[in-house]
Amino acid sequence: MSVKFNGKYLKGFVSQAEFDNVYPQVELCHNILHAKSGAGNDFLGWLDLPFSYDKEEFARIKKAAEKIRSDSDVLLVIGIGGSYLGARAAIEYLGSMQYNDLSGLKVYFVGNNISPDYLNNILKLCEGKRLSVNVISKSGTTTESALAFRVFKKLMEERYGKKEAAKRIYATTDKARGTLKNLSDREGYETFVVPDDVGGRFSVLTAVGLLPIAAAGFDIDKLMAGAQNACKEYEVLSPDNDCYKYAAARNILLRKGKAIELMACYDADWTLMNEWYKQLFGESEGKDQKGLFPASVIYSTDLHSMGQFVQDGSRTMFETVIDIKAPKQDFFLEEDPENADGLNFLANQNMSIVNANAMKGTILAHNDGGVPNIVIELDGKDETTLGHAIYFFEKACAISGYMLGVNPFNQPGVEDYKRNMFALMGKPGYEAQREELLKKLGE
Repeated sequence: MSVKFNGKYLKGFVSQAEFDNVYPQVELCHNILHAKSGAGNDFLGWLDLPFSYDKEEFARIKKAAEKIRSDSDVLLVIGIGGSYLGARAAIEYLGSMQYNDLSGLKVYFVGNNISPDYLNNILKLCEGKRLSVNVISKSGTTTESALAFRVFKKLMEERYGKKEAAKRIYATTDKARGTLKNLSDREGYETFVVPDDVGGRFSVLTAVGLLPIAAAGFDIDKLMAGAQNACKEYEVLSPDNDCYKYAAARNILLRKGKAIELMACYDADWTLMNEWYKQLFGESEGKDQKGLFPASVIYSTDLHSMGQFVQDGSRTMFETVIDIKAPKQDFFLEEDPENADGLNFLANQNMSIVNANAMKGTILAHNDGGVPNIVIELDGKDETTLGHAIYFFEKACAISGYMLGVNPFNQPGVEDYKRNMFALMGKPGYEAQREELLKKLGE
């Protein structure tokens, strides 16, 4: 088992009787999910994806990744939301936050904001470098990513000419229609598919995430093998299903007034996985005026900024602690003859032991302060464990969303801010709304 639910630090906050009492709801949600009879059932392609994925496309992904690594210094991944978060999270977790400083191929993510400074800095990093582009968009018209692709398409064509540029641009988009698909067919870009039945936040195990991850040098066969292990393990309906225990615990704590889930990890390389988790759960559960608010911290760093609040602030949260059992490489702490800093009590052991004790001590302190802690244990920082963890959280999110009584697979609220953005940016067809918004802004 690569991923394990540890509920020992819920003692005094959630009883076994509560788990037993909520289990019939878990059972109902499991049956609805697997019968594909619930809300959003047209977006359940992720459920059996670890086994049903397109094997021919998977082989093409590996071949394209090999080509990118052989002919490029930089891969630009253009996308926003689920079109970049999963891939970036996986790369930084498997390769470290310093991946681009330590690797041959640099992977830069663009099109996830509208900051001119960010764009200009990426352009500077591309100077004199051999480039490839992976543009990821179902439609090809999402503002942030389409704007970035316009810039980098022009750069590629000016640098290489249209014919050679087309060999270095890879589009992950709709299989049959849309602006980006039509452009790709016309220009001759190699294309990969964003499946119709997999929403963006569930798409990391599709070409959306797999091509950048493979290009970064990680083994996507092992990643999918880990997801397959999880798929088989969590299809079993049982009170011992760790994925379902996590979903149940979240809902029990929410009903007790714990409105914030704070994901914590004692490894900085989990930072972007925190961001992926926040999109997955925030976009899936935050609707109909319901849902847990997903927040995150990296300890022990954030103990020196958020520790006071977590320990002694309003009792509205619980923590989900990601416990990575083994680092990729440990560090042995030696004694200092002078011991001027008084830290020799930490010497003659691996640094991971110190980090583990910091975690245990903090969990106990937060428990004493009235903060329930769920611990999710991961075997290590490898592709198989990560694939397992990705599927674990995706399925837990689906079960938890159904328990909450929402459709976990839509995002109706996203359209509200888009309409306002389009109006204020002057998009044709939004003239009346623009005037109304300018009045509200006093402009």
